[in-house]
Amino acid sequence: MRYIRAFEVGRAPTSSKYELHLKLRTLKNGAVVRNRLRLPHPVKTDLRICVICPSDSKSAAAARAAGATIVGEDTVFDAVKDGRIEFDRCICHIDSLQKLQKAGLGRVLGPRGLMPSAKLGTVVKDVGATVKDMVGGSEYRERLGVVRMAIGQLGFTPEEMQRNIRAFVDGVKKDIAQLSDRIAKDIHEVVLSSTNGPGFSLNGEFRGPESVSTKELSTL
Repeated sequence: MRYIRAFEVGRAPTSSKYELHLKLRTLKNGAVVRNRLRLPHPVKTDLRICVICPSDSKSAAAARAAGATIVGEDTVFDAVKDGRIEFDRCICHIDSLQKLQKAGLGRVLGPRGLMPSAKLGTVVKDVGATVKDMVGGSEYRERLGVVRMAIGQLGFTPEEMQRNIRAFVDGVKKDIAQLSDRIAKDIHEVVLSSTNGPGFSLNGEFRGPESVSTKELSTL
C-alpha cells in the first residue's frame, strides 16, 4: 500500500482508488462472472440512480431518501426518448414494469446495460432498499478473464482493505461455485493497483520477520 500511495502523491485522496484485479483460469467463450457486492467498507462513488415508479408514491419517497437522483415514470420516459440519459443505474418498481415495457425504451437502455430486469435484480418491490444497497454496493463483471473492482479509497487502513479484499474474493468464489459443473473456472492471480499506479501481485506470502505491522503501516 505504501508503494501504491507513492504513485498517487499530489492527487486528492477521493479522486484515486485502490483496485483489485482477479485473473481467472477460464475458457475464452465460457460463462462470465457478474454480480453486485456490498463491501464491509463501501467505496464512495458518484453513482446516479434512476427509479421508475409514480413520483408521488411512498416508494418514490423511500427511493429519494435512499439516494436516488431521478424518480418518476412519464418524465423519465420522455427524457430517455429525447436522449437525456442522466443516470448510471436504473431500477423499476414491479408495479411500473408494464408501463416501462409499453414505453418501448429497451432499444435505448438495453445496449447501455440500463434496462431494468428481474434477472439482474433491478425490477423490485422495495426500491428504497435496492437503492440503498446499490449506493453502498459495487458491481463487477468478468472481462477477458479478469474481474476488476474498486476495492478502497487511498485513506483506507490496511485492516479495512483486508476486509474488503476478503469479501470481494469470497464473493467471486461463490459466483464461480454457482456456475455449471461443466464450466472450469478458478482464481489464478490477485493483483492490487490504484487509479494511476502499477499493479502488485498479492499471490504468495510477502510478510517476513522484519515486516512492518499493519497498524504501523497505516500511519506511514
